[in-house]
Amino acid sequence: MLRPQDAGADARVEDTAKAKRVKRRLTSRTATIASLIIAVLWTLPTFGLFVSSFRPRDQILENGWWTIFANPGFTLANYQEVLLSASASSPQLGAYFANSLSIAIPATVFPLVLAAMAAYAFAWVPFKGSSTLFIVIFALQIVPLQMALIPLLQMFTQFLQPAQEAVSDTLPFIPTSNFLQIWIAHTIFALPLAIFLLHNFIAEIPGEVIEAARVDGASHSQVFWRIIIPLALPALASFAIFQFLWVWNDLLVALIFSGGTEEAAPLTQRLAELTGSRGQEWQRLTAAAFVSLAIPLIVFFSLQRYFVRGLLAGSTKG
Repeated sequence: MLRPQDAGADARVEDTAKAKRVKRRLTSRTATIASLIIAVLWTLPTFGLFVSSFRPRDQILENGWWTIFANPGFTLANYQEVLLSASASSPQLGAYFANSLSIAIPATVFPLVLAAMAAYAFAWVPFKGSSTLFIVIFALQIVPLQMALIPLLQMFTQFLQPAQEAVSDTLPFIPTSNFLQIWIAHTIFALPLAIFLLHNFIAEIPGEVIEAARVDGASHSQVFWRIIIPLALPALASFAIFQFLWVWNDLLVALIFSGGTEEAAPLTQRLAELTGSRGQEWQRLTAAAFVSLAIPLIVFFSLQRYFVRGLLAGSTKG
């Protein structure tokens, strides 16, 4: 029976020693001061947005958030209007939260699984032309996302939409997803970077671990699921955080491939509409922005320990 924990014990000990050396350098006094300065500069605008989310509309328009002590005034009306309003001009965000989750979770899982399989194949399954193909995939990262939107939309219109309609007509009990085009688009855009990053991590796994498993009769699928996945978990979690945050905050791709309909519109689309037709109601946007932060914060803090391990491992490999 394969035991990846035992097989990778020596590698983890070596990585731990390297991580300690990196930690000593990163916790020096200069690094601490620089980190504090960056943290203050990074969080100051967010703090201003947070203060503004509790201020009445008139005070937001008349003076800046930094005058809160000279012009005190707090209200929960902004959050009440965003979360509990039933008006057509400011509908509740619950449906849009569900849409964003329905988009972000599959659009994170799909490229993560496909990229992990491809990275393992490039790293440990030799085949003719693998180096050339990997370079081509790496080069796809320089293609601007905006250039691919129109060709991809044309492809979906010509092939995917008729296929969905045919499946719906033939098998009416199988629902065709409103998010299928968005999932495919995000997966395509994420794969080049995901394959490159995961390949660099998986390729650094000690070859003795893979060879021992192969000698014991393990197939490629067994090696992948029982050795590669457990050892590459920090790298997988790191990419999952980046991909989830990217998809959750995306507006362009979702707006184009969802068609702008309420059934598939993400939360970011609704946030863009909250300011009104002429941008005069942006106090709603300050409150809605902090409401939308809840899910990304939960995801980040849930995977934070894997994220830090992935960064340290990536910095000490090679």
